[in-house]
Amino acid sequence: MPHQVIVNADDFGLSCNVNAVILRAFQTGMISSATIMANTPAFTSACVLAQQPLLQGRIGLHFNLTHGRPLSEPILGLPMFCNRDGEFDLSLPRHQLWLSRRARRAVRAELDAQWQRCLEHDLVPSHLDSHKHVHNIWPIGEVVARFAAEKGVAVRLAPNIGHNIGAAKWLFNTLFNRRLRQLCGATAGFVCNPADLRNALPPAHGVLEIVTHPSRLGADFGDAYLETGESLQALLDQHLSQVPRVGYGVLGKSTPA
Repeated sequence: MPHQVIVNADDFGLSCNVNAVILRAFQTGMISSATIMANTPAFTSACVLAQQPLLQGRIGLHFNLTHGRPLSEPILGLPMFCNRDGEFDLSLPRHQLWLSRRARRAVRAELDAQWQRCLEHDLVPSHLDSHKHVHNIWPIGEVVARFAAEKGVAVRLAPNIGHNIGAAKWLFNTLFNRRLRQLCGATAGFVCNPADLRNALPPAHGVLEIVTHPSRLGADFGDAYLETGESLQALLDQHLSQVPRVGYGVLGKSTPA
């Protein structure tokens, strides 16, 4: 069994309904962490909720390059990121290994803007991950990891547990995660989603992050990664009932490479 588990709910701030589900999941103890989207309609209300003692120090930034409008100007002029209406429309392939200096600077500027919006609402993010896992695109991941190191926070690794990871993807993720560790340092050693947890053995040591998108299932919780009607709470209790649930703050501060 892992020594500790971070059960993180993505998409905090996406909508009032998502906010309500995540708040309730914190209150029941099912999740121990969440990440917030800084350019979405319910961001401000999520920041208010984040001031509750149960959530303080447990909210990271869910860096977004795929949904809504950017918060910075430079990225608007790059068709690989935005359409003519000024909305995110990412067209980079997942195997992209290089970005121009202009593109990398635009990504950094948008990351700065989303981080700063959190600070303006009295929220200091505890860690970094991304919407639709865009920071798993190698050059974007390098920008995010360097930024995380500057801010002294952890960054989420690419998934490294699960039967759906083929040999080529496993090799890529292993090399990519090694690079993230080089640039950032502090992070959870293992990452999976609830379906991976159901179908594979959890790690025997270290810190595991489970990436969740909880939904209401009556008085229980489902998840976007699970079958309709399948209980996220029951799954976590079945596999990790004796493992302490923690936030990213337990990992300490990351440092620049």
